[in-house]
Formats: sequence, structure tokens, C-alpha cells
Amino acid sequence: MVSLEPIDLFQGRPAPDLLPTEHLKNAAVKALSDKSVSDPGLGYGPDEGYFPLRQNIASWLSAFYETQQPANAERICITGGASQNLNSILSVFTDPLLTRMVWLVEPTYHLVFRSFEDAGFHGRMRGIPEDEEGMDADALEGALGLFEEGEDSIPDMANKTSIKPHKSYRKIYRHVIYCVPSFSNPSGTTMTTSRRESLVRIARKFDALIVCDDVYDFLNWDLQDVKHTPSSFQRLVDIDRTLDGGPSDYFGNVVSNGTFSKLIGPGCRVGWAEGTVKFAYGLSQAGQNISGGAPCQLMSTFVNELLEGGILEQHIATVLIPHGRRRHLAILAAVKEHLSPLGAMMSSDISTGGTELGGGYCIWLRLPAPLTAAEVCRRASETQNLTLGCGDVFEVPGSRSSEKDLRRSLRLCFMWENEERIVEGVERLAYVVRELLFTSN
Repeated sequence: MVSLEPIDLFQGRPAPDLLPTEHLKNAAVKALSDKSVSDPGLGYGPDEGYFPLRQNIASWLSAFYETQQPANAERICITGGASQNLNSILSVFTDPLLTRMVWLVEPTYHLVFRSFEDAGFHGRMRGIPEDEEGMDADALEGALGLFEEGEDSIPDMANKTSIKPHKSYRKIYRHVIYCVPSFSNPSGTTMTTSRRESLVRIARKFDALIVCDDVYDFLNWDLQDVKHTPSSFQRLVDIDRTLDGGPSDYFGNVVSNGTFSKLIGPGCRVGWAEGTVKFAYGLSQAGQNISGGAPCQLMSTFVNELLEGGILEQHIATVLIPHGRRRHLAILAAVKEHLSPLGAMMSSDISTGGTELGGGYCIWLRLPAPLTAAEVCRRASETQNLTLGCGDVFEVPGSRSSEKDLRRSLRLCFMWENEERIVEGVERLAYVVRELLFTSN
């Protein structure tokens, strides 16, 4: 038997041919050739990050999201990417003795668990299910209410003292809520505006910080009309600025966690956080910034060149969106042709204004009973050289609301392999499903 070439539908990053390598090389040369840019770029930089990049990100975000109140540099803090920033957020704004619980949409991004565990929240993560509108706000509010009622009966809970010193730049939140509002990883669900508003109100009610990984927002397309550009999203951080008169305090209840990893390349390691002015400043005071300087200071000057010349926007419009749309359509068509007849089902598509909105990096697939994702993934790897995302990987550890359907679900990513290999990968998966269904009957 001739061994099959490997196909990876688990890889959650852009293929090398989708990266703006040449543009980035030119940006680096330009930045390093200008002493007014290279001198600060090679230094520690201000705590909040390279100021020209903060300004350009603010302008870029304001134009893309068409916000009622434009972003400004004071609301932006440069980070070392979304993952590094989550750790900074937890180090500044949570305390394992005072912050009670972390609530995560389930299924959720699987590599985020380690960050919460490292911050002292092992065993204190709970999953909240999602529906076609996103994280279930009623379930979240009910779970928070029950938790607060139950905690009142725990002796000495109210007498806990912080292990972190009081600082004027920080606030310790009572709870943390984590979600990916747009094209959620792994389910692909996009949260509706009404659901986003509900989450902000819940966060204010229970003194929670919503950490939004807004990492896929720029990668959205209309699955029906190639010429149509879908409207941008209203981020939760923008809703928090205006809903019911604005934030409940100077820190607010939402931080938008952004990154260039999905747009320029994971190795770029430049990202940004947006929140209230006081929140952004507090984030910049994390110990790693004070000691080591602004994250990715030199790379920030390269990224700034891409933004300043409109090169990144052009790359997104002419490369990432058309290629992403074609790959997304390819995987949808392949699943409908080869897997749907076997009883597999995709998560519901979100419809906006009569058009089907697509985007992000992945789709979520439910296998026909009695198959399990673990069994399918193992057989696909062994016999088809096919790598898949097993559903139970995306289950919140120790979650009491664990969804049994996760163990029958798969995440399929479509931005790593090209269209031809995506289709072949789905065909190989269908072969495995068909074989297992036959042997189970």
C-alpha cells in the first residue's frame, strides 16, 4: 500500500503562501534604514508600546469597525500577541484569592487553559454552552447567580485578602469571562449584537472582565457574493463604551485582544489590547513591560510601516479574504457532498442581512451516532495520514456543564491546506466515517 501524503486539517495558522513575506521584508529594510525609526525600535520603548503603531492601529480599528466613538492611542497597548497579552491581563487584573472563577464559552479555544492555570485558576474554570447566537447569556447569568449564592455560605470567603499589593493602575475583577465573539474557535459561531449587549450587562452586574479574542474579525467574507463586503462587527469593547451610559467605572468591563498573527504570521508576535484609557495604562504596567520594555518593540516598527502605507489592508483584501473565501467554500462543499449523506452535520451558519457570513479559520462538524471523535481521529491518523481536531480537546477542564456532543464533534481548519488538499482531506475523512459506520452496524 502506497503511503498517503499527510493532510493537516487541525493546523490553525495561515499557509506560508498567504503571508506578506516580501512586504514585511521591505518594511523591515525601510524601518532599519531610517534612524528616526530604528533608534527607538532597537530600544526598550515606552511601557505602552511604539506610539506611532498605537496611533495607526487606533485609526485602522476606527475605520474598520465604524465606531460611534473613534479609538485613540491612549486606549491601545501594544502586546506580544493575544496569548502573551492574556497572561499580562491575568497578572495585572486578577488575583487567585479574590478573583472567584473563570467562565469560558464551550467549546472553547483549547490552548487557553494553560494561561488560566498558570494564573492560579486550576479547577476554577467553568464552561458555558453556546447556541447559534453565541455564548448563552442566560446560562452564564444563571451560573454566576448560583455561584454567588453558594459562595456566601462558604466560611471566611469574604475575609480573603489579596496576595497582590494595591496599585492605582490596577483593579482586581471578581470574575473573568473568556470568549471569541466572531468566528469562534472552534465552533465558527459569530455572536449577535443583542447577545454581546447581554454579556456586557452581565459583566457589569457581577464585576467581571470579559476578555474577547477579536482575532478573526478582519477575515470575513460573504459566502454568496464574491463582490460583496460584509459589514464589520460591533465589538464588545465598543458596546461597553456606550451601552446604558457607558462603563460602570474607569476600568470598564471589556478588553479587546487583537493580534497580527493571523494576518502577517504567527512569528510576528505583535498584538494590541484596547480598553478604557485606565485599563490600557494599567496593562502597560505589567512587570514584564517595566523590566523588559515594550513587547516586540523592533517588530512593531515593521508592522507600523505595513499599516502606514496601507499595505496590510491591501494584503487582507487581495490575498487573505479571497483565498480564505475559496477555501471556506471548498470545505463546505466537500462536507455537504461527502459527509452530510453519512449523517454528519455542520454547525449552523449565521445569516446577516440576507447574506451568509463566513470567515475565520474553521468549521465545526458533528459526527453521526454512534461514532466518537476520538475514534475517528485515531483511525484517520493511522490509515489516512489525516490530522483532525478532536472535539473533546475543546472541552473546559473540570467543567460541570460539559457538553456530550463535544465528544462527537470535530474542528476542521481550512487556512493551512489549499483547496485541492482540503477536498481530499474531507474525502479521506468520509472514507473513515463510512468504514466505522459499516463496522458498527
